[in-house]
Amino acid sequence: MIYIHIPFCRTFCTYCGFYSELLHRTGVPSPEDFAAALAAEIRLRRDEITDTPNTLYIGGGTPSVLPLSVLCAIVDNVRAETGIHSFREFTLEMNPEDVVSGGHAYVEGLMSAGVNRVSMGIQSFDDGILKWMNRRHDAETAVKAYRILREAGADNVSIDLIFGLTQLDTQLWQKTLDTALTLPYAVPEHISAYQLSIEEGSALEKMTERGRYAEASEDQCFGQYMALCRTLASAGYRHYEVSNFALPGREAMHNSAYWNGGPYIGLGPGAHSYLIRAGVHTRSWNKSSAEVYVNSMLSGDTDSVRECETLTPEQVRIEKVMLSLRTGTGLPESVLRSACGDRNVDRQVTAGDLELLENGNVRIPEDRFFISDSIIAALL
Repeated sequence: MIYIHIPFCRTFCTYCGFYSELLHRTGVPSPEDFAAALAAEIRLRRDEITDTPNTLYIGGGTPSVLPLSVLCAIVDNVRAETGIHSFREFTLEMNPEDVVSGGHAYVEGLMSAGVNRVSMGIQSFDDGILKWMNRRHDAETAVKAYRILREAGADNVSIDLIFGLTQLDTQLWQKTLDTALTLPYAVPEHISAYQLSIEEGSALEKMTERGRYAEASEDQCFGQYMALCRTLASAGYRHYEVSNFALPGREAMHNSAYWNGGPYIGLGPGAHSYLIRAGVHTRSWNKSSAEVYVNSMLSGDTDSVRECETLTPEQVRIEKVMLSLRTGTGLPESVLRSACGDRNVDRQVTAGDLELLENGNVRIPEDRFFISDSIIAALL
């Protein structure tokens, strides 16, 4: 399972706290130099890469800001260095304005390179909210981009939406959901919907500190979350993770492997990896600097850019519970009781915060997903 972090954006979104750099800013490596450094990292770490599960995910940042030729070169290097020539699931994140700019030829080129799943960051279908988010597209562009994807042959499309903004009222949120379900040709196979959060280092954090933004109330956020659950359930979506909904059989293989605690390798600046060897669980990550990353990889000096930690059995236990209870599948009752104790589990079952399934698993009921963090914290 391979994740590649593309650290470039054309602009920064108001809410975003992920590591990225402004493309073409002075001092930022060129896309070509970045691709060369990425190829070097793949060579240096090829022994860490497995083909189980067989997925490739290119995220960011904004991968779609890269020229098609650079993206294809990156994919060719992955194949050449790993020997993995096709992926059961190959996801590329993209923004609507890049799809419209590139047109059908751009999307067809990506599909020819092996992309078989697209994740498009729409976030909203309201122009006022999109402008507040500092997104580079408007609602019309989002719909046009979706139409281009479908006409170019994309048959596995995920879209991202955001709720929980102070200025997003119930009616506007419902209109957003209705628009998502009436997009051209076919509904999205997958929808990810996230509650707005104030991320460290984001423009929104500064706005909040200066009194220019006040967070939406918990009641408002809860109401929008439940409207999301009801609307997508009625449209045939399976709510398989706290923030993710899919038509049957269209659940994200790559992300599901994360929640199941599977190993993965992350390539690129700011990317994380998780390996399990001889029962030892290790997490590593690259420093969040494109310039340091490129210079280090091209010189073969991975030590200056990469950090690592070995997880204790207690950390592994906590992560297993935290990740599994975010899913609609949950985890085996015996595993949860062993990890958290009978008393904690029984208390949460009695309170209705956990439910026992016929297959022997325990999960958080959907109507409690909204408070899953506090339920998990009480268990641990």
